[in-house]
Amino acid sequence: MDKLLREKFNNSFTTKKYEAYLQELDNLHPGALDFRNAETPIFVDKDFKHKMLDATEEIINVITSPFFKTITARSIPEKFKIPGEGDHPQFVVFDYGVCKNEAGEPVPQLIEMQGFPTLFAYQAYLSDITSKYANVPDHYSSYLGGYNREKYINDLKDIILAGQDPSEVILLEIFPEQQKTRIDFFCTEKLTGIKTICLTRLKADGAQLYYEENGKKHPVKRIYNRVIFDDLEKQGNIGEIIDLKKEYDVQWCPHPNWFYRISKFTLPFIDHPYIPETFFLSEISKPVDLTKYVLKPLFSFAGMGVVIDVTQQDIDQVKDPENWILQKKVQYADVIQTPDEPAKAEIRLFYFWKDGWSRPVPVHNLVRLSKGKMIGTRYNKDKDWVGGSIAYFEKD
Repeated sequence: MDKLLREKFNNSFTTKKYEAYLQELDNLHPGALDFRNAETPIFVDKDFKHKMLDATEEIINVITSPFFKTITARSIPEKFKIPGEGDHPQFVVFDYGVCKNEAGEPVPQLIEMQGFPTLFAYQAYLSDITSKYANVPDHYSSYLGGYNREKYINDLKDIILAGQDPSEVILLEIFPEQQKTRIDFFCTEKLTGIKTICLTRLKADGAQLYYEENGKKHPVKRIYNRVIFDDLEKQGNIGEIIDLKKEYDVQWCPHPNWFYRISKFTLPFIDHPYIPETFFLSEISKPVDLTKYVLKPLFSFAGMGVVIDVTQQDIDQVKDPENWILQKKVQYADVIQTPDEPAKAEIRLFYFWKDGWSRPVPVHNLVRLSKGKMIGTRYNKDKDWVGGSIAYFEKD
């Protein structure tokens, strides 16, 4: 982390400037910003940036290997297997905790990854607004891989639309008006011209999908998928929805199966210093020191079901060990200096993977700041200088 930029930002911070900054973010779509936006971005030097990027390339080597689909075949719950998968997801994200090694040097540690989109549109707007607010110098950028704002937005639109008429492309979510991240849906609509449609509104006429509005049927040829099916199950009775296990004349972006293939399930197959040692619970053949590990369900959303302080009783109570992992604990470092106590940081790297590309490429990011035991709003109640944010990376 760049100490000089951190000191400069902290010394110039005022509540008045922060409130004006929040107002500008809210103006993107008034009332839609439903999560806490932190008071500060973070400033990442070249060394730490490349540690994350280099580790991610090792992960991508596994994801792009010819045997990847074979080893992840069990990752997709049978009830959620959907036809028409395709060769790869168009979006992949990688979450790194900012930690310290034994020498006290900042190092990344992979927390999780997803073959699934995130706040891709909102972060483009956040990048511009935060850059002015934080007076970010020219030799720092929120973009990666040679991207700038124009190239990023052009490629984002190309991937989501894939040449289709925006009127026949939808962003699909379950009860989008209730989602904490709905600001991103409005930003996506603004950038691409597509509409956000609830899964309960999606209908089928044979192999053709459509939704109705003002008494008119609107065909759906491509879906920018934001439905997390683990989350969908927790909704309970949501009413009648289409049978997603049928094959329809529609393109998925990304296909739902990739949410499971590129996920916690992939971690046991990767060996790297910046990727915590991970085992399938069902494959542990010798005793391990449980105090050094966290217990995670493979199929859960937003950290639900994670056991941090694991006991043998927790292990014994697991009825389906093949669906759980033990992951070595990651100790987030208190590296972001704030006016009171320092904050921890988690950096999510965004990757695009266009059709025809052999590998995904890094493009952008988001950050989450925390002063609690874990990253997430329920661990940061009544705290400030925490929440969603963005990283600016030192250019090469």
